[in-house]
Amino acid sequence: LSPESVMAAAKKAARMIAADGKGRYSHLVQSTCRNVNPAARIGSSIPLADKVALVRRAYRAAREYSSEVSQANIRLLDYDRNILIATSDGLMVTDRQVRSRIAINAIASAGSVNQVGYKGYEFFDEIDLEAVAKDAARQAVTMLHADYCPAGRMPVAIDNGFGGVIFHEACGHSLEAQAVSRGMSEFAGKLGQRVASEKVTAIDDGTIPGAWGSVNIDDEGTPNRKRVLIEKGILKSYLVDKLNGRRMGLETTASSRRQDYTFAPTSRMTNTFLAPGTDTDEAIIRSIDFGLYAKKMGGGSVNPVTGEFNFAVNEGYLVRNGQICEPVRGASLIGKGSEVIRNIDMVGMNLRREQGVCGASSGSVPTDVGQPMIRVSEITVGGRK
Repeated sequence: LSPESVMAAAKKAARMIAADGKGRYSHLVQSTCRNVNPAARIGSSIPLADKVALVRRAYRAAREYSSEVSQANIRLLDYDRNILIATSDGLMVTDRQVRSRIAINAIASAGSVNQVGYKGYEFFDEIDLEAVAKDAARQAVTMLHADYCPAGRMPVAIDNGFGGVIFHEACGHSLEAQAVSRGMSEFAGKLGQRVASEKVTAIDDGTIPGAWGSVNIDDEGTPNRKRVLIEKGILKSYLVDKLNGRRMGLETTASSRRQDYTFAPTSRMTNTFLAPGTDTDEAIIRSIDFGLYAKKMGGGSVNPVTGEFNFAVNEGYLVRNGQICEPVRGASLIGKGSEVIRNIDMVGMNLRREQGVCGASSGSVPTDVGQPMIRVSEITVGGRK
């Protein structure tokens, strides 16, 4: 992979396509992109000792929260990507993507029982590091003393922020053209149709300044944009890259992403969230006679063909007579994406986004998920009978 060898291979390929009379040459034209993510500080410019001090602060805060916190693991990650894209359409564009992230795991133990609390954030100077670490420890200690969640069909209030992972996984992947173009999505062929409750408006926006999932250009060199996927329950758009767009007869929506040059780019999400509604959080909780309040969602799995999913609830509470009551552990949400978004009957006003990393066929890419608090009128909750 020396520069000389790469140039020799490129020249050989050019001679081969020219020889059959079907090839064409494009003059590369340098293009510029608007930078929506200016970095205040570059991670590589910060002394390692300063980073170690930050990690130690978070570690101490998590361990000191309670004597039941037996372990804490802190990771501080810096990303600095320099990207050059040159296409057969004659486009040549460069971009630089700089990100920093802190991830905090706290483990609370009592005998042989362990519970984990987790917080992950894009890292800015403005973050109250100790408060974030203590919250991870609080989650772990709270769940350590919780009883198991009862199983059954019930209404569920899913809190804002990382609660948006439900839409991201259960519906967002099914809206990516890689699945839709092959007919391997429950939303294939449904543009313009009602697919969700009229309370649901879902957006994927890679242009939000400074957001974790924002990119100036996608990985095919197309300037990013805001995409309204679902508007008041009506399916308005898929997430489309160039290749799958040609298969579907649709223009790209600047949704092509990849981890790095070792992966082929394909349709992926950026900052994906449910838009605010008109209900208050208090009204959502009051509306539940008996159900679950999912304060903090965890990971899970989804089949994009059928939309069937299973997600863990990292921090949950029972709701009785409109009041949040005792914590419960071991809860999971089980269902089908197209059914869940039809059963969202209340949407709060307090939109919040949180950061994560999404893994798929084109590697792991940074993505935001988000929502206000929502109420799903009925969903299967996994637990213990």
